[in-house]
Amino acid sequence: MSAKRRVFLSATGAAVALAATAAVAVAGPAANPDGPSASARPGKPAAASELRVMTLNLWHGGAKVDDGLAKQLAVIEKHRPDVVGLQETSGHSARELAEELGWDHWQSDSDLGIISRFPFTSEVETSRAAAGVRIRIDETTGQEVELWTAHLGYDPYGPYDACFDGMAVEDIFQREAQSGRTPQAEAIAKDLAPKIAAADETPVLLVGDFNTPSHLDWTEATKDSHCGYGQVDWPVTKIFEKAGLKDSFREANPDPAAVPGNTWSPVYPKHEGSTGVDEPQDRIDFIDYAGDKLTVRDSVSFVEGDPKPVPDQAGNAWPTDHAAVLTTFTVG
Repeated sequence: MSAKRRVFLSATGAAVALAATAAVAVAGPAANPDGPSASARPGKPAAASELRVMTLNLWHGGAKVDDGLAKQLAVIEKHRPDVVGLQETSGHSARELAEELGWDHWQSDSDLGIISRFPFTSEVETSRAAAGVRIRIDETTGQEVELWTAHLGYDPYGPYDACFDGMAVEDIFQREAQSGRTPQAEAIAKDLAPKIAAADETPVLLVGDFNTPSHLDWTEATKDSHCGYGQVDWPVTKIFEKAGLKDSFREANPDPAAVPGNTWSPVYPKHEGSTGVDEPQDRIDFIDYAGDKLTVRDSVSFVEGDPKPVPDQAGNAWPTDHAAVLTTFTVG
């Protein structure tokens, strides 16, 4: 398998969690006297019965494009999420975005981050390659949610094993464990189990870059898009499903042949960006949830404009190498 794909990830899942443990939650609004005026910030939703959740991998904290922070802000301001789980913050992006927006935030020392227009009501907790916080989304009722962001191991990468090397599914699954993704998912599911058990009272959201396709996407109906493989029960998404988490994008878009929702990668149509063999295109960024107070209204994966492939990406309006995912829930 090629080592070209996202080799900038230098920390293992355990190291990410260790770095996350050393970080603290910070309230954004009081710490931002020089931020934009309230009229320039995205407004609150029309009713507390709506919650807009986004996950976004920031690709070296925006360093791979010109004016990365401004472009990240443009995405958030246009699409008006209420809470965002971030990956690849490079230890600063969550803080910088929150300061500009006047939001609450949590920033790890390296990879993960969370920003929210609503206030945090707990200390941040960590798991392997994941971190989460409780957020009050309705001051009148006191309704809260748990928002967790995750970034699982990236190497070996399953679609490469399938599409480039033609491996048997059993061998691919062994390498899924080798990558760290399978044990990371098992640890996250175990740590979230008591929260998921109470999710009908306090809904749970697990978002992030899982670095794996979904068993809901690799099916007999989509085998022509996945190198001839039919049903593949990718371990990470099966683990989270068994734990009681539902895939919001597939709830809104149940036919993977009609709506693939690919998030990897808008700037890697080819393996080297603009050259090489075709890059496998997959949905590897997710917004999972549990709790009967949340109902999926819609869910989209999206990219702004028509980004140029690597190595000509610096001028792109789109600030990252992933598509974003945005799910709108009704609450109550």
